Amino acid sequence: MGIIPTLSDLRVQRYTFFLKLTNFIAIFFTFHHIFRTFAGKKHLISVEMEEKSRCIVLRTVKLGEGKMIADLLCRECGRLSVLLPSSVGRRPSSRRGGGAHGVGVGCRQLFQPLSVLEADIFLAPRQTLARLNDVRMAVVYTSLPFDGVKLSLAFFVAEFLSFSTRDMHCDHILYDFVEQSLQWLDAAERGIANFHLVFMMRMARFLGFHPDLEGFSPGAFFDLREGCFSSSAPCHSDFLTPEEAERFLMLTRMTHGTAHLFRMTRDERNHATDLCLRFYRLHIPSFGEMKTLEVLRAL
Repeated sequence: MGIIPTLSDLRVQRYTFFLKLTNFIAIFFTFHHIFRTFAGKKHLISVEMEEKSRCIVLRTVKLGEGKMIADLLCRECGRLSVLLPSSVGRRPSSRRGGGAHGVGVGCRQLFQPLSVLEADIFLAPRQTLARLNDVRMAVVYTSLPFDGVKLSLAFFVAEFLSFSTRDMHCDHILYDFVEQSLQWLDAAERGIANFHLVFMMRMARFLGFHPDLEGFSPGAFFDLREGCFSSSAPCHSDFLTPEEAERFLMLTRMTHGTAHLFRMTRDERNHATDLCLRFYRLHIPSFGEMKTLEVLRAL
């Protein structure tokens, strides 16, 4: 003879069934939302698009004879990799075809690190590399390419941007900050030794992890992971001692116009650079090793 379930047992079974049904509905709508999201994105890039944008060259990589890949920071498109022929320039007679045919001359001159360009960008579905056309210089530097110190700073900043903006989408404010900083460096006649420190600390504000300065008091530690000051050392090793924390605070107060007032020895400046890069690596896990750092250390 079977066991007759009690009223409480029936309630438990009904409640369990209700929970399973609720979970199933939640999972179904989650996958439905993901499917619609991806379907919508596919629809958005199903046709070729053309975008006119200002661009900053970060680096170029040779791709066999006569071609290069350039990594750009674009005002309208964010980070972008483009395929370049041996020469690019004005638009050919055909509207489409991009820069895939050798148009114009001076590709190497145009695509120097931190060159500011204006170009028509062609974006196509299922293609990882964009194409450029009607490329022209948007900003003509007057001193940066000819000054050894400025050029070393420029190479460092270009590599720094390559790592720190790798996943960046369209961000007008960030792009404008970068371009205006480069124009300031080109026009500056003195006080540029701390330029890269100001640039890195200001850049963190646009990337979303600028240090929180409200908790500072003399003798405070700085938690590099949390980006804030604390009265005691955190339980991990990623923090600055009170002496280092005060120096780090000083970096956040510098601007391009006042940086020359903050006197540092070469060793102090190099140590400050290391602190900034350590801070970035904690907040951007993919941030790589800076090859231009050793040149900067010697300035």
